[in-house]
Amino acid sequence: MSEEGRFTIHLEQREGFEINVAFDWKRAADLLMDEPPPLGEQHGPNASRVLAAAAANCLSASLLYCVFKEEPPEDCLKAEATCILIRNARKRLRIGGLEVRLIVADVVKESARFGRCKDLFEDFCVVSASIREGIPMKVTVVDQAGEVLHRSG
Repeated sequence: MSEEGRFTIHLEQREGFEINVAFDWKRAADLLMDEPPPLGEQHGPNASRVLAAAAANCLSASLLYCVFKEEPPEDCLKAEATCILIRNARKRLRIGGLEVRLIVADVVKESARFGRCKDLFEDFCVVSASIREGIPMKVTVVDQAGEVLHRSG
């Protein structure tokens, strides 16, 4: 389940605020992201929704892996992710919190490993643990020739 090192995904603006995301895995389908009106047309999820989905997906996979290892039974878990949007002191929209609810079937709850896993799985979720700790970020803006126009972090 571990994935170490680095990976790069590629994003390309299409029309308006539509961004096509191409993943580094050949078998993974591209993802179309968009902003809600009035900016975009809501043809795909925006970044806040993808972040909430990523946290819920990671927690789900972490729990399933802990309980069942490589072969979890089908349809044994559902998840809900709620993203709480707030305005900061400068009135900028921010993610003020995430609430993830995992709904497990009896086969999960009754597993011999569930008692131990329910106290461990969150710590092994790469995404939610990273969000909680704060993720250092570097941002660079370059032109098509590669000249650096802006750098932060």
